[in-house]
Amino acid sequence: MPIEILMPALSPTMTEGNLAKWLKKEGDEVHSGDVLAEIETDKATMEVEAVDDGKIGKILVPEGAQGIKVNAPIAVLLGEDEDASALEKFAASVAQPAPTAPSPSPENLRPAAAVPPPVKDRGNGDGRVFASPLARRMAQQAGLDLAAIRGSGPQGRIVKSDIEAALSAGRVTPVATAAPAPVLSQPVPGAPILSKERVAALAGNPPYTERPLTAMRRVIARRLTESKQTVPHFYLTVDCEIDALLKIRGELNAKLTPTLPSPVGRGGKGGGISVNDFVIRAAALALRQVPAANASWSEDAILLWDTVDIAVAVALDDGLITPIVKMADRKGLAAIANETRDLVARARAGKLKLDEFQGGTFSISNLGMYGVREFAAVINPPHGGILAVGAGEPRPVVKGGTLTVATVMSCTLSCDHRAVDGAIGAQFLAAFKKLVEDPLTMLL
Repeated sequence: MPIEILMPALSPTMTEGNLAKWLKKEGDEVHSGDVLAEIETDKATMEVEAVDDGKIGKILVPEGAQGIKVNAPIAVLLGEDEDASALEKFAASVAQPAPTAPSPSPENLRPAAAVPPPVKDRGNGDGRVFASPLARRMAQQAGLDLAAIRGSGPQGRIVKSDIEAALSAGRVTPVATAAPAPVLSQPVPGAPILSKERVAALAGNPPYTERPLTAMRRVIARRLTESKQTVPHFYLTVDCEIDALLKIRGELNAKLTPTLPSPVGRGGKGGGISVNDFVIRAAALALRQVPAANASWSEDAILLWDTVDIAVAVALDDGLITPIVKMADRKGLAAIANETRDLVARARAGKLKLDEFQGGTFSISNLGMYGVREFAAVINPPHGGILAVGAGEPRPVVKGGTLTVATVMSCTLSCDHRAVDGAIGAQFLAAFKKLVEDPLTMLL
């Protein structure tokens, strides 16, 4: 029986995607792991790999198609010893109405213990169950326990047909799942729907030009609305003198410039290690010193993260993305500079992998390169905080009772008050300020 290739869910927020390019054509042989196509998600362009062996029998969705729903068929794969005639039978079987689910009865609701035990050669003795990625995804969506399903694939591997058989039999015990996550953006009760006609009318109907909403822009709007509606923000600001930091940065870059070219997308100013790299390093070390600030809220408990993974906001043509510097507290300035440069370049090219921009434990947003003196950023859930970094600029300061001029950078911490109290946020900023103003301590 031919196998449907479905539009995959490549991120937790993805509901639809665009088929940018087919890398295989009809009639091509494919093997598990081969790259079939490039899919544009709300965040990046990602590759889709085959999970079964076979031959591309028919491409259902052409290149350039947009708005394809997740789990919608995009192509059909012919198995071994199947030819084009199998597609006609496949189309006929798809056209038949789906069978009605059997009504509950003692027979189809018997406990999982009554299911025949899985074959022994499905695993390697360590408790793992062998299953294709598609079968795992189908089982997860249906809430099925893979350990209770007998696989019919090679060496007892569970495949798509096994999941379908288990669903039609109705006799596999569902896996206990957590309560579903809330919808990210429910309209405020009683609030008017802001159609473009209504917005234009409210503005007095001036002439305007439309810019269509992209998937990324819709996700940004949804998540920021959720954040401001559900996360109790509070803000703390500190001024950091960065003359010593700029001096050490210049000395380091004089030595490292041959191995660290000018950072991508930073206005072409400077080279090697940027001020933002120092900020990432200082924030990571401050989170290590004040672990209560490296936290996220859940309804069951406050989660204190064991690693410090810094998400760095990067501006794109139609939004922003937050690539992650993982374990930033364990990396030196040169390593952070190299990694952020690579992440920024690939983010702007739409080539980040999913695990490179999904997750993190804390965020940094730096608008100093645009001359912004101070701002308050919106928290990116589930992070407990985000640090907004302004421009370093000459300002009058008092030192030892004498008025002088220093280069000062204002940084504002937005905290989720459910997880990070005011005293904890203040302790974090105090540790951060000390590191920034005494940058040699970051090199130890």
